Amino acid sequence: MSAAAAPAGDAPAKKGSKKLIIIIAAVVLLLVVGGGAALFLMKKNAAAEGDEADADGAHAPAAAHAPAPKPRKHDSAHPPTYVALDPFVVNLADRDSERYAQIGMTLEVDDPKFAEEMKGYMPAIRNAVLMILAHKTSTELLEREGKEKLAEEVMREAVRPMGIEIDADEPDDTGGKKKRRRAPVYNPVQQVHFSAFIIQ
Repeated sequence: MSAAAAPAGDAPAKKGSKKLIIIIAAVVLLLVVGGGAALFLMKKNAAAEGDEADADGAHAPAAAHAPAPKPRKHDSAHPPTYVALDPFVVNLADRDSERYAQIGMTLEVDDPKFAEEMKGYMPAIRNAVLMILAHKTSTELLEREGKEKLAEEVMREAVRPMGIEIDADEPDDTGGKKKRRRAPVYNPVQQVHFSAFIIQ
C-alpha cells in the first residue's frame, strides 16, 4: 500500500512544476511584450520630435537670406582676431603739391577662420586699399571725419575680393541722413584700426 501511495504523491509534484513553468513563461512573455510596447512608444515619440525638427529646419534656408547676426560683443572668452596689413606708402591726389601718406592698418575680424581665408586674398585686398588711398587728398585724411570715412571704405573694399558686396551708404535728399539701397549684408570685418598715420 505504501508502494501505491508513492506514485500518487509524484503526480501532484509534476503538476506543480508544470504550473511553475507556465507562470515563468507567462511572466517572461509579459516582460517581452511590455518592453516591445515601451520601445515602440519611444520610437514613435522620437519620430514625432524628428518631424518637428524637420519642420523647423524647413525654414532654415529662408533664415539664410535674413540679415546676418549683429557682431558679438568682445569678451575674454572670445577675443577678436586681427589681420595686420603691411604699411601702405602712397602718393595722394593733391593737385597743388606732391604729398604722400604712410598708413599702417589692422583689420579686426569676427572669426579666426575668416582671418585665415583673407590671407589667400591679400594681394587683391592690398590693391583695393591702395586704390582707395590714391584717390584721397591730404586735406581729407587730416580730418577725423576723413579718417572715419577711409575706415568705412576699407572695411567695404577689403571683403570685395572675397565675393562679399557691401553697399555704400548714400546721402538722403530729405536731410543728409544716410540710406541703403538694399538690405544690409553682414561684414566679417568689424573695424579698421590705424597703427600709423603719417602724411608728408
